[in-house]
Amino acid sequence: MSKILVTGGAGYIGSHTVRHLVREGAEVVVLDNLSEGHREALVDAEVLFVEGGIGDRALLRSVFEKHRPSAVIHFAAHAYVGESVEDPLKYYENNVAAPLVMLGVMREFDCRNIVFSSSCATYGEPEALPITEENPQHPINPYGRSKLMFEEVLKDCEVAWGLRSVCLRYFNACGCSEDGKIGEDHEPETHLIPLVLMSLTGGVERIRVFGTDYPTKDGTCIRDYIHVDDLASAHGLAVRYLENGGASEAINLGTGTGTSVQEIIDAAERISGKTVPVEHGPRRAGDPAELIADPSKAKRILGWKAERGIEVIVESAWRWFSGPRGGRYDADVGNAECVKGASRGRFKV
Repeated sequence: MSKILVTGGAGYIGSHTVRHLVREGAEVVVLDNLSEGHREALVDAEVLFVEGGIGDRALLRSVFEKHRPSAVIHFAAHAYVGESVEDPLKYYENNVAAPLVMLGVMREFDCRNIVFSSSCATYGEPEALPITEENPQHPINPYGRSKLMFEEVLKDCEVAWGLRSVCLRYFNACGCSEDGKIGEDHEPETHLIPLVLMSLTGGVERIRVFGTDYPTKDGTCIRDYIHVDDLASAHGLAVRYLENGGASEAINLGTGTGTSVQEIIDAAERISGKTVPVEHGPRRAGDPAELIADPSKAKRILGWKAERGIEVIVESAWRWFSGPRGGRYDADVGNAECVKGASRGRFKV
């Protein structure tokens, strides 16, 4: 691989992807404003880190002028569905308006390859299962709409100036690095697996299960859970695909297998040897009973397939949440060379 700019590369999926890219031999520049990411997540990754936002045209121009990346992997986005409903302008500004600045700089420097971190939230309520890329896209919240809007922008840029893109529509990203060095550290935490494990470490008092009367095998919701390292490998393959002349595509990333909320709880209890404190509540409005991906296009186009099942996912997450970090990053770790904002002052982390 050549040089790649990773926006939001200090975040959860971004940092795992950066680590994968470096191991594959890529030169990586990470751009992250650290509003939700962690500079310490770049441990064991020899990268150049630039602190700043994707809407900072001057900073972006300096990065492109100096490093001339051949591709961009774009993660930098807000991703809380509930918050997007309460504050939609925050999501449209950060997830749609700010990346337009980035695209303008990419055009200026003739960088025509982008891998976009999209979401299955663009589909909304599925009309059929498993969900294929041809499923109608009718998002039901501003987060999903912001992702779909940017997908449409990328299509228009292809027509206008030849930009080629791979939009990777994730299902439920989860798990942590299998060596326990980096993991999932959100504030606030809203994802099921971390909350289940935090109930075992004292991070939360109990886990609340919303609905036990769905038409599923045990009455709880079913989702397609995909390990973050499997997601990371898909991004690397998508960059190679574009740099080898591949056409623009939208591709689901999932396992094709559904796991229920109760099965997640059962796996956590098996792996930890502890009992998960559970409180049952009514269904939440808008929660479909089942969401499962059809990942066959990813196999056909990228040669990619998820390798890790739910046991590995929960084991890796338990290693992170029960380890010395307790699901939180320590200070003073990592070895990235850093550039702070537009001033470009250098310092080590």
